[in-house]
Amino acid sequence: MQVKIEDKSSVKKVLSFEILKEDIAKELDSAYNELKKKADVKGFRKGKIPRKVLENRFAKDVHADVAPRLIQDAFIGAIQEHDLKIVGSPQMDPPELDPDKDYVFDITVEIKPELDDIDIEGVELKKTKYEVSDGEIESQIYMIQKTLAKKEPVKDERPVKADDFVLIDYEGFVDGKPFDAAPKVENYVMAIGKGYMPQEFSDKLIGVIPVQDLEIEVTYKEDHADENLKGKTVVYKVRLKEIQEEILPEINDDLVKGLGKFESLDEVRSSIRDNMEKGYAQRVKHELSEQIFKTLLAKYEFEVPQAMIDGEMEGIIAEAEQAYSANNTTLEEAGLSKEMIRTQYIDVAEKQARRHLILDKIISQEKLELTDEELEKSFEEMAFGMNAPVDAVKNFFKMDSNQLEYYKHTQLEKKAVDLIIEKGKVTEVEPDAQNTEEPEETEAEDASQA
Repeated sequence: MQVKIEDKSSVKKVLSFEILKEDIAKELDSAYNELKKKADVKGFRKGKIPRKVLENRFAKDVHADVAPRLIQDAFIGAIQEHDLKIVGSPQMDPPELDPDKDYVFDITVEIKPELDDIDIEGVELKKTKYEVSDGEIESQIYMIQKTLAKKEPVKDERPVKADDFVLIDYEGFVDGKPFDAAPKVENYVMAIGKGYMPQEFSDKLIGVIPVQDLEIEVTYKEDHADENLKGKTVVYKVRLKEIQEEILPEINDDLVKGLGKFESLDEVRSSIRDNMEKGYAQRVKHELSEQIFKTLLAKYEFEVPQAMIDGEMEGIIAEAEQAYSANNTTLEEAGLSKEMIRTQYIDVAEKQARRHLILDKIISQEKLELTDEELEKSFEEMAFGMNAPVDAVKNFFKMDSNQLEYYKHTQLEKKAVDLIIEKGKVTEVEPDAQNTEEPEETEAEDASQA
C-alpha cells in the first residue's frame, strides 16, 4: 500500500491511497474461501462450489464487504504511521472495487493544530473581592417570606390597585366567536402587571371594583412568541370576582421550620451566607478564567478545524433546546431556529474550540495528570451538587467509559486553569456596584465553560 499526504491547510489534509491489485487479490481469496464454506447454490454441494460460480453470483456483495475493510485498514495504518490526531469524521467518496486494478481513493481529514508552547507565567489578572452583605442575606429571607405568603380576599369594597392579586374568570373571542387559543378559564388568580396575561389586560383591571363584568381588547404584535396569537385582536370577556392581597408571615424561627432542615432563622442565615460565598467563589473563578482566555486568545493565533467548531455549535444548540424544554417550549415556539443560533453564536463556538485546544496544549506541555484522590473528590463534589449518592455518580461513569474519559479531561482542563492562576500576577480589586448581584448565577455559567 502507498499513501501520499497533501496539506490543504495547517489542519486539513488529503490522504491519497493506492492498494496494489496483488493485495486486493489476497483479500478477495480470503473472502471467497469463507463464502465457499457457507454459500448455498443449487446444484453444488456446500464447500465444493467453484470460484467462478461464486464470483458470478456474489461478486457485488463480496466487493462491498472487502472494500470498506481495505479502506479501514489502510486508513488506520496511515494514522498510526504518521501520528495524525484526527478530529471529526473523515470525508470520502469510495470508488467501486475492481479486482483487475489497483484500488485508488482519497480521504480528507482534519487534524488538531500543532501549537507552540503556551507561556503561562505571569498572566496579569484582577481578582474581585466579593463579600456577602447582610442586605443580600435579608433579601433572600424576604424571598422565603414571599414563597410562604398566603393570599386572602380583601373584605373592604375598593378598586383594584397595581400591587393586588385578583380572582377572575375570562374567555377570549375573535370576531365575536370563542377563540381556541384563549379558552375559558375560571377562578384564575393573577398578579396585576405580572404573569401570563399581557400588560394592557392588567391596566384595564386597575381601578375596577368587584364584582364586575368587563371586556378587554388586546392586540398582539406580529412577532408574538405564540404563533396562534400573532397579529390577532382578542376580546376577553372577564368577570372580576374579588381582590386578594398577599399576607406575609412574620420573620421569626417559625417561618423557617417548615423548610425541613432548619430550626432557627440564624441557621438559615448561615446557610444562605455559605451558599452565597460559594457563588461568589464560582464567580471569581469564572471572571479569572475569562481574563486568562482573553489574554491567551489574543496572543496565540492558529487555525481551528471546522469539525471542532461544528462540535461546539451542536453543544450550544443542545443547551438552548434543553433550556427551552425545561420551560415546556421549543426553539420554534420562541421564534428561533437552529440556523439562527448557528449564525448568532458561530464566534462563540470558535472561541470555545480555541480554548479547548489551548488547554490541551497546556495539559500536555505541563504533563498534568489527574490523581485517584482528585477524581474521587470531584465525584463527591458532583454528588453533593446533585444531591445524590457518590456511588450513583460512579456507577453512571462505569456504564459509559467515553463519558468518564470526557469527564476526566474536563477536570484536567480545570486543573490547567488553576495552574495559570497560581502562576499569574493577581491583583485584588473592589467590586463594581453592578457586579455584586446574584452571585449564584455564575455557577451555571462556569459549568458551561471548560
